[in-house]
Amino acid sequence: MPPHPTGRPLFQVTVVNQQLDEKGRLKHFLTIENLSRSLLIKVLDGAERFAPVGERAVKNVPLLRGKTVVNLFFEPSTRTRTTFELAAKRLSADIINLNIEASATTKGESLLDTLRTLEAMQCDMFVVRHQNSGAAAFIADQVAPHISVINAGDGRHAHPTQAMLDMFTIRRVKQRFEGLVVAIVGDIAHSRVARSEIQALNTLGVSEIRVVGPKTLIPTQIEALNTRVFHQMDAGIAGADVVIMLRLQHERMQSALLPSAQEYFQAYGLTERRLKLAAQDAIVMHPGPINRGVEIDSAVADGPQSAILHQVTHGIAVRMAIMSMVIGAQAMAGGG
Repeated sequence: MPPHPTGRPLFQVTVVNQQLDEKGRLKHFLTIENLSRSLLIKVLDGAERFAPVGERAVKNVPLLRGKTVVNLFFEPSTRTRTTFELAAKRLSADIINLNIEASATTKGESLLDTLRTLEAMQCDMFVVRHQNSGAAAFIADQVAPHISVINAGDGRHAHPTQAMLDMFTIRRVKQRFEGLVVAIVGDIAHSRVARSEIQALNTLGVSEIRVVGPKTLIPTQIEALNTRVFHQMDAGIAGADVVIMLRLQHERMQSALLPSAQEYFQAYGLTERRLKLAAQDAIVMHPGPINRGVEIDSAVADGPQSAILHQVTHGIAVRMAIMSMVIGAQAMAGGG
């Protein structure tokens, strides 16, 4: 779908209470914002139960047998789409990966017509990734009542499942959220991951959230989100228990906001020397894809304190938990 000619988002981001049913159960999963701590803990506990499935000889459970899940990706993705596909298969659901570039939307069919066509095929869930903020919420407003929508990333707005797999990774290593200092480093301004992570970390009760980066990549008034802003990398990660590195979102930048990649790495790249400034048992995370030598040194990305590959593995269990929760709520409400 082309961007709005004025540059404004095509969709309004209005998801308050939209993702919960009348009994407070998760109907859609669109954003972390306004979700309770108890619900986030329920997601994490569910993922804990699903995590051993991947270690078994037969890697599936029958919870979503007979259900059909559609990966509706308007943006390219490898990790997110693949882990959603694996999560659906491990729950025994049928999975459709819709190739948008070859779909009827490129021939002029509207998004709503595409949704109606998929509904007519008796699908049960749409996993949506879109370049415009609010797209997933818009689709959730339009679909039939029995269909659930999961946001796999919309513009700069939110990436809630990535945030939850990151929370799961933190809890698995640190066993807690209380008392932790978490530093998020890099392109905060354009990162839907950072936005969702900050919401989740606040809800789960970490002691301190730091955002670290050049002034051009830190949103104004971000302190209102209960964060501390640092423009010097060394100070920003000093004593941190968790260091989350972000990819530079060049595709979302409207103009040159940075010096060269080499200069960025010198100022904000995570090296072994810099990592020593963090807590001795600090873990390093990155949502991927990684730009080695720009955001992070290979020795750190592949080092003993890196939890990056664990994040990928945990993404399957977390997405299994979320998918089972939303379809389970629909089933209990009489939607199938």
